[in-house]
Amino acid sequence: MATKFKTFEALHTARKLFILPNAWDAESAIIFQESNYPAVGTSSAAVAASLGYEDGEQMPFADYLVIIRRIAASVSIPVTIDLEMGYGKTKEEVYANTQRLIEAGVVGINIEDSSIANGKRTLKDAKEFAQTLEFIKKKLAAERLSLFINVRCDTYLLKVKDKEKETTQRLKVYESAGVDGIFLPFISEEQDIARALRETKLPLNVMCIPGLPDIDKLEKLGVTRLSMGPFLHNKAYARVRELAKKVLEQKNLKSIL
Repeated sequence: MATKFKTFEALHTARKLFILPNAWDAESAIIFQESNYPAVGTSSAAVAASLGYEDGEQMPFADYLVIIRRIAASVSIPVTIDLEMGYGKTKEEVYANTQRLIEAGVVGINIEDSSIANGKRTLKDAKEFAQTLEFIKKKLAAERLSLFINVRCDTYLLKVKDKEKETTQRLKVYESAGVDGIFLPFISEEQDIARALRETKLPLNVMCIPGLPDIDKLEKLGVTRLSMGPFLHNKAYARVRELAKKVLEQKNLKSIL
Protein backbone atom coordinates (compact mmCIF):
# COMPACT_ATOMS: atom_id res chain seq x y z
CA MET A 1 0.00 0.00 0.00
CA ALA A 2 2.81 2.41 0.87
CA THR A 3 4.32 1.76 -2.56
CA LYS A 4 1.01 2.46 -4.32
CA PHE A 5 0.58 5.65 -2.33
CA LYS A 6 4.08 6.82 -3.25
CA THR A 7 3.42 5.95 -6.90
CA PHE A 8 0.21 7.97 -6.85
CA GLU A 9 1.82 10.87 -4.98
CA ALA A 10 4.66 10.96 -7.51
CA LEU A 11 2.19 11.42 -10.37
CA HIS A 12 1.36 14.81 -8.84
CA THR A 13 4.96 15.99 -8.67
CA ALA A 14 5.98 15.00 -12.20
CA ARG A 15 5.98 17.74 -14.81
CA LYS A 16 3.75 15.70 -17.09
CA LEU A 17 -0.02 15.98 -16.71
CA PHE A 18 -1.71 12.65 -16.09
CA ILE A 19 -5.25 11.72 -17.04
CA LEU A 20 -7.30 10.05 -14.33
CA PRO A 21 -10.14 7.88 -15.66
CA ASN A 22 -13.16 7.50 -13.38
CA ALA A 23 -14.49 3.96 -13.03
CA TRP A 24 -17.91 2.83 -11.87
CA ASP A 25 -17.23 -0.89 -11.35
CA ALA A 26 -14.41 -3.41 -11.39
CA GLU A 27 -14.72 -4.12 -15.12
CA SER A 28 -14.35 -0.46 -16.11
CA ALA A 29 -11.35 -0.14 -13.76
CA ILE A 30 -9.72 -3.19 -15.36
CA ILE A 31 -10.26 -1.71 -18.83
CA PHE A 32 -8.54 1.51 -17.74
CA GLN A 33 -5.61 -0.46 -16.34
CA GLU A 34 -5.33 -2.50 -19.55
CA SER A 35 -5.37 0.80 -21.48
CA ASN A 36 -2.22 1.83 -19.56
CA TYR A 37 -3.62 4.57 -17.36
CA PRO A 38 -1.29 5.04 -14.36
CA ALA A 39 -4.09 5.22 -11.77
CA VAL A 40 -7.86 5.03 -11.57
CA GLY A 41 -10.47 6.98 -9.64
CA THR A 42 -14.16 6.50 -9.05
CA SER A 43 -16.97 8.78 -10.11
CA SER A 44 -19.54 8.83 -7.32
CA ALA A 45 -22.17 9.96 -9.82
CA ALA A 46 -21.39 7.02 -12.11
CA VAL A 47 -21.29 4.47 -9.29
CA ALA A 48 -24.56 5.82 -7.88
CA ALA A 49 -26.21 5.62 -11.31
CA SER A 50 -25.00 2.05 -11.79
CA LEU A 51 -26.67 1.12 -8.49
CA GLY A 52 -29.90 3.01 -9.24
CA TYR A 53 -29.27 6.02 -6.97
CA GLU A 54 -29.06 9.74 -7.53
CA ASP A 55 -25.71 11.45 -6.91
CA GLY A 56 -25.05 13.47 -3.75
CA GLU A 57 -24.56 10.74 -1.12
CA GLN A 58 -27.92 9.14 -1.93
CA MET A 59 -26.31 5.70 -2.19
CA PRO A 60 -25.46 4.16 1.20
CA PHE A 61 -21.74 4.24 1.99
CA ALA A 62 -21.87 0.50 2.67
CA ASP A 63 -23.02 -0.12 -0.92
CA TYR A 64 -20.35 2.20 -2.28
CA LEU A 65 -17.69 0.46 -0.20
CA VAL A 66 -18.55 -2.91 -1.80
CA ILE A 67 -17.85 -1.44 -5.25
CA ILE A 68 -14.68 0.29 -4.03
CA ARG A 69 -13.34 -2.95 -2.56
CA ARG A 70 -13.98 -4.84 -5.79
CA ILE A 71 -12.24 -2.13 -7.84
CA ALA A 72 -9.21 -2.03 -5.53
CA ALA A 73 -8.97 -5.84 -5.52
CA SER A 74 -9.22 -6.04 -9.31
CA VAL A 75 -6.41 -3.72 -10.37
CA SER A 76 -2.74 -3.26 -9.44
CA ILE A 77 -2.60 0.49 -10.19
CA PRO A 78 -3.35 3.07 -7.46
CA VAL A 79 -7.03 3.71 -6.70
CA THR A 80 -8.42 7.04 -5.52
CA ILE A 81 -12.09 7.55 -4.79
CA ASP A 82 -14.68 10.29 -4.78
CA LEU A 83 -15.77 10.53 -1.15
CA GLU A 84 -18.27 13.29 -1.98
CA MET A 85 -18.96 15.25 1.23
CA GLY A 86 -17.34 12.62 3.43
CA TYR A 87 -20.36 10.41 4.21
CA GLY A 88 -20.32 11.63 7.81
CA LYS A 89 -21.81 14.45 9.88
CA THR A 90 -18.75 14.84 12.10
CA LYS A 91 -15.04 14.93 11.43
CA GLU A 92 -14.71 11.72 13.43
CA GLU A 93 -17.20 9.94 11.18
CA VAL A 94 -15.44 11.17 8.06
CA TYR A 95 -12.10 10.01 9.43
CA ALA A 96 -13.55 6.57 10.24
CA ASN A 97 -14.61 6.32 6.59
CA THR A 98 -11.08 7.14 5.42
CA GLN A 99 -9.79 4.30 7.60
CA ARG A 100 -12.20 1.87 5.92
CA LEU A 101 -11.03 3.08 2.52
CA ILE A 102 -7.37 2.58 3.38
CA GLU A 103 -8.19 -0.93 4.62
CA ALA A 104 -9.88 -1.54 1.24
CA GLY A 105 -6.70 -0.56 -0.61
CA VAL A 106 -7.49 3.05 -1.52
CA VAL A 107 -4.60 5.56 -1.69
CA GLY A 108 -6.49 8.83 -2.24
CA ILE A 109 -9.78 10.66 -1.92
CA ASN A 110 -11.61 13.68 -3.27
CA ILE A 111 -13.66 15.51 -0.66
CA GLU A 112 -16.00 18.43 -1.44
CA ASP A 113 -16.13 21.85 0.24
CA SER A 114 -19.86 22.16 -0.42
CA SER A 115 -22.89 20.45 1.09
CA ILE A 116 -26.45 19.70 0.04
CA ALA A 117 -29.48 20.70 2.11
CA ASN A 118 -33.10 20.55 0.89
CA GLY A 119 -31.85 19.71 -2.58
CA LYS A 120 -29.60 22.78 -2.81
CA ARG A 121 -25.81 22.69 -2.87
CA THR A 122 -23.93 25.53 -1.15
CA LEU A 123 -20.35 26.15 -0.08
CA LYS A 124 -19.32 25.20 3.44
CA ASP A 125 -17.54 27.69 5.67
CA ALA A 126 -13.94 27.36 4.46
CA LYS A 127 -12.29 27.65 7.88
CA GLU A 128 -14.61 25.11 9.50
CA PHE A 129 -14.07 22.70 6.62
CA ALA A 130 -10.31 23.22 6.88
CA GLN A 131 -10.48 22.18 10.54
CA THR A 132 -11.97 18.86 9.45
CA LEU A 133 -9.24 18.43 6.85
CA GLU A 134 -6.52 19.22 9.38
CA PHE A 135 -8.07 16.79 11.87
CA ILE A 136 -8.00 13.99 9.27
CA LYS A 137 -4.41 14.73 8.24
CA LYS A 138 -3.19 14.75 11.86
CA LYS A 139 -5.03 11.51 12.67
CA LEU A 140 -3.57 9.83 9.62
CA ALA A 141 -0.07 10.95 10.58
CA ALA A 142 -0.52 9.81 14.18
CA GLU A 143 -1.55 6.36 12.99
CA ARG A 144 1.12 6.29 10.27
CA LEU A 145 -1.44 5.97 7.50
CA SER A 146 -1.05 7.39 4.00
CA LEU A 147 -3.91 8.94 2.04
CA PHE A 148 -3.74 11.59 -0.68
CA ILE A 149 -6.39 14.19 0.15
CA ASN A 150 -7.58 16.12 -2.89
CA VAL A 151 -9.99 18.91 -1.95
CA ARG A 152 -12.76 19.59 -4.43
CA CYS A 153 -13.36 23.33 -4.29
CA ASP A 154 -16.80 24.01 -5.79
CA THR A 155 -16.57 27.74 -6.47
CA TYR A 156 -16.66 27.28 -10.25
CA LEU A 157 -19.13 24.41 -10.17
CA LEU A 158 -21.57 26.61 -8.22
CA LYS A 159 -20.66 29.81 -10.09
CA VAL A 160 -20.49 31.70 -6.81
CA LYS A 161 -20.24 35.48 -6.68
CA ASP A 162 -16.65 36.72 -7.14
CA LYS A 163 -15.58 33.14 -7.75
CA GLU A 164 -12.00 34.10 -8.62
CA LYS A 165 -11.50 35.90 -5.27
CA GLU A 166 -13.38 33.21 -3.34
CA THR A 167 -11.28 30.50 -4.97
CA THR A 168 -8.02 32.26 -4.10
CA GLN A 169 -9.06 32.61 -0.46
CA ARG A 170 -10.11 28.99 -0.18
CA LEU A 171 -6.98 27.63 -1.81
CA LYS A 172 -4.84 29.40 0.78
CA VAL A 173 -6.96 28.08 3.67
CA TYR A 174 -6.87 24.49 2.39
CA GLU A 175 -3.15 24.64 1.67
CA SER A 176 -2.57 25.77 5.27
CA ALA A 177 -4.60 22.76 6.47
CA GLY A 178 -1.99 20.46 4.94
CA VAL A 179 -3.99 18.83 2.16
CA ASP A 180 -2.24 17.24 -0.82
CA GLY A 181 -4.07 18.60 -3.86
CA ILE A 182 -6.81 20.89 -5.16
CA PHE A 183 -9.59 19.97 -7.58
CA LEU A 184 -11.49 22.75 -9.37
CA PRO A 185 -14.32 21.14 -11.37
CA PHE A 186 -15.92 23.29 -14.07
CA ILE A 187 -13.03 25.72 -14.30
CA SER A 188 -12.38 26.12 -18.03
CA GLU A 189 -10.98 29.54 -18.93
CA GLU A 190 -7.24 29.56 -19.46
CA GLN A 191 -6.74 32.76 -17.45
CA ASP A 192 -8.70 31.35 -14.50
CA ILE A 193 -6.62 28.17 -14.50
CA ALA A 194 -3.39 30.19 -14.67
CA ARG A 195 -4.59 32.39 -11.77
CA ALA A 196 -5.40 29.38 -9.60
CA LEU A 197 -1.96 27.90 -10.31
CA ARG A 198 -0.30 31.15 -9.23
CA GLU A 199 -2.24 31.19 -5.96
CA THR A 200 -1.31 27.72 -4.68
CA LYS A 201 1.70 25.44 -4.50
CA LEU A 202 -0.60 22.41 -4.44
CA PRO A 203 -1.05 20.17 -7.50
CA LEU A 204 -4.08 21.31 -9.50
CA ASN A 205 -6.71 18.88 -10.78
CA VAL A 206 -9.31 19.92 -13.38
CA MET A 207 -12.16 17.99 -15.00
CA CYS A 208 -12.90 17.45 -18.66
CA ILE A 209 -15.78 19.68 -19.71
CA PRO A 210 -16.70 21.39 -22.99
CA GLY A 211 -14.48 24.43 -23.54
CA LEU A 212 -11.56 23.18 -21.47
CA PRO A 213 -8.13 23.84 -23.07
CA ASP A 214 -6.57 20.81 -24.73
CA ILE A 215 -4.21 18.49 -22.87
CA ASP A 216 -1.01 20.07 -24.23
CA LYS A 217 -2.15 23.53 -23.17
CA LEU A 218 -3.15 22.32 -19.70
CA GLU A 219 0.24 20.69 -19.29
CA LYS A 220 2.04 23.88 -20.35
CA LEU A 221 -0.01 25.87 -17.85
CA GLY A 222 1.09 23.50 -15.09
CA VAL A 223 -2.05 21.46 -14.45
CA THR A 224 -1.11 18.13 -12.90
CA ARG A 225 -4.23 15.99 -13.14
CA LEU A 226 -7.18 15.79 -15.51
CA SER A 227 -10.24 13.81 -14.41
CA MET A 228 -12.83 12.29 -16.73
CA GLY A 229 -15.61 12.59 -14.15
CA PRO A 230 -18.85 10.80 -15.12
CA PHE A 231 -18.55 11.68 -18.81
CA LEU A 232 -17.19 8.36 -20.11
CA HIS A 233 -19.80 6.45 -18.10
CA ASN A 234 -22.54 8.67 -19.52
CA LYS A 235 -21.22 8.24 -23.05
CA ALA A 236 -21.04 4.47 -22.70
CA TYR A 237 -24.58 4.16 -21.41
CA ALA A 238 -25.94 6.54 -24.02
CA ARG A 239 -24.58 4.06 -26.55
CA VAL A 240 -26.19 1.13 -24.68
CA ARG A 241 -29.51 2.99 -24.72
CA GLU A 242 -29.18 3.62 -28.46
CA LEU A 243 -28.39 -0.03 -29.24
CA ALA A 244 -31.19 -1.34 -27.02
CA LYS A 245 -33.66 0.93 -28.79
CA LYS A 246 -32.53 -0.29 -32.21
CA VAL A 247 -33.28 -3.92 -31.31
CA LEU A 248 -36.97 -3.08 -30.86
CA GLU A 249 -37.18 -0.62 -33.75
CA GLN A 250 -35.46 -2.88 -36.28
CA LYS A 251 -36.97 -6.09 -34.90
CA ASN A 252 -33.63 -7.89 -35.10
CA LEU A 253 -30.40 -8.23 -33.13
CA LYS A 254 -28.00 -6.92 -35.79
CA SER A 255 -27.24 -3.76 -33.80
CA ILE A 256 -25.71 -5.77 -30.94
CA LEU A 257 -24.11 -8.63 -32.86
